[in-house]
Amino acid sequence: MASSILAWALAYWLRFNLTIPHEQLSVMWHSLAWVVPLQTIIFWRFGLYRGIWRYASLPDIKRILLAVSVATLATILLLFMLRLTDQLPRSVFLLDPLLLVLIMGGSRVAYRAWKERRVSGLLTRGGQPVIILGAGDAAVALVKELSRSDRWRVMGLLDDNPAKRGRLLQGISVLGSVNTLSTWVQHFSIGTAIIAMPEASHHDRRCAVDTCAVAGIEALTVPSFQDLLSGDVTISQIRKIEVEDLLGRDPVLLDDAGLHGFLGKRVVMVTGAGGSIGSELCRQIARFSPQVLLLFEQNEFALYRMEQEFAENLPAMHITCAIGDVKDSLRVAQVMAQYRPAVVFHAAAYKHVPLMEQENAWQAVKNNVLGTYICAREAMRYGVEKFVLISTDKAVNPTNVMGASKRLAEMVCQGLQHKAATGFVMVRFGNVLGSAGSVIPKFQEQLAKGGPLTVTHPEITRYFMSIPEAAQLVLQAGLMGKGGEIFVLDMGAPVKIVDLARDMIRLSGFGTDEISIVYTGLRPGEKLFEELLANDELSLPTPHPKVWTAKARAVKNGWLDMLMDSLGKHDSPDDDEVKRLILRWVPEYQPMNCVCAGRTTEEMAAPGG
Repeated sequence: MASSILAWALAYWLRFNLTIPHEQLSVMWHSLAWVVPLQTIIFWRFGLYRGIWRYASLPDIKRILLAVSVATLATILLLFMLRLTDQLPRSVFLLDPLLLVLIMGGSRVAYRAWKERRVSGLLTRGGQPVIILGAGDAAVALVKELSRSDRWRVMGLLDDNPAKRGRLLQGISVLGSVNTLSTWVQHFSIGTAIIAMPEASHHDRRCAVDTCAVAGIEALTVPSFQDLLSGDVTISQIRKIEVEDLLGRDPVLLDDAGLHGFLGKRVVMVTGAGGSIGSELCRQIARFSPQVLLLFEQNEFALYRMEQEFAENLPAMHITCAIGDVKDSLRVAQVMAQYRPAVVFHAAAYKHVPLMEQENAWQAVKNNVLGTYICAREAMRYGVEKFVLISTDKAVNPTNVMGASKRLAEMVCQGLQHKAATGFVMVRFGNVLGSAGSVIPKFQEQLAKGGPLTVTHPEITRYFMSIPEAAQLVLQAGLMGKGGEIFVLDMGAPVKIVDLARDMIRLSGFGTDEISIVYTGLRPGEKLFEELLANDELSLPTPHPKVWTAKARAVKNGWLDMLMDSLGKHDSPDDDEVKRLILRWVPEYQPMNCVCAGRTTEEMAAPGG
């Protein structure tokens, strides 16, 4: 209402060169009695009184323009009907809408600027100086967010795009390329840089982190592109660089429509559902709205944690938590008979190499081989459409019991495929970041204790991928598989463990002179490097760029029955006997420290090889 009165009065004032004649004053007040109520009603109908001025933005300005346009036409029509237009200067009808837009829009913008301290920010230069690496959409959004903060003062942006240099983004200058960081650090006495390149490639983000290290300043980052798209976080949630950022990979593109058809409105079972991979598989499967998500797990506490997580985050999701051992054929059969899953993801496995190498070799075979056989056999019996085995790169030319047992599990599924309507699909991948028993949590514990960090060998290398990426690609491979395929996930470039240790020391704010690295020697069954394909295997591309098919050695008819008969003859063999047994069935197995005296090459050869 005040805006209408002020705009109308100012229009008269300007029309008559700042001095309104006495006879026009009465016309102005008479017309105001009609104009103000009319415009107030129109502005209320357009919602101009419901907006929060602190968050005024372009949509609010557009709404003001539309409301003022309608109000102007309605005012002219009303005054014409009242026969007042002959007494009113026509220029008032032009000046009034312009003044209304300036008053209503300008007041909102001014209030927001004052609230966000933009005006005061020009007068005071408080806050810690910071520079932003990147000048894209994320950087612009970040500058907006930081302008409201008393903690940070953005001194400039750096970007490798020459077209952006010297430009102003939100009033902040693009100073130069990222490799000029050291110059600006000294110029502005900067101690922190924020990497705002969530959509950039892993290589570019890694280079930005290394540039910050060379400049001797702390590196922070905005959330990843996937996290921003999910809506779980905002650009202002700045955090420290983590090792996952350095080992991170480009986002996975999934066939969402295909996966909805594969998993949606169906019963999906995950064995080992409380483990690192199994739990993430459950989370990823939940995105595709299965009819029932069946969590099968031996560890009671791990299953309880998953039940609580789903109850808190996805209360509408129909999940069933079944405690059971994959080696217990009666329990596996009972669960499958009751729920009749259409798809089974078999993630239950013993996977810790040194533990399975000594004292527990037979348990590794029972769990990883016999457990897989039992689950796969019952899947065939109860009409499971597709059975997806989670395998490992350690199954390739294995030197340890764990890897060899997983290769045998693959061969079990290959053998069953000969006589099954169920499609058996196997997926191999390497280490996942942050999984139970992996090197990164171990390094984190050692750093918390002040070091040293223990590395088995200076040349040892491993492939790494994130748990979500691994789970997503397993789903994609499961969708693509028809039966009998062994899929290999693109693991990228191998990483030296000693380089990983140095990165974690640096990211923790220490130097290698403060936290030492100690070499402890290779552990039992441990290889210097992992392989994705065996010597006699070839890989073929698939429609998905991160999934390949391994052309593995075929398993002959009858081989599986011979294997099960051989394993059934043993009760609790010692470690060396287990290794000799595996060597008979997996010819590429090269056991370490195994006593195989008196055995001929023919005796070691696999009958189905």
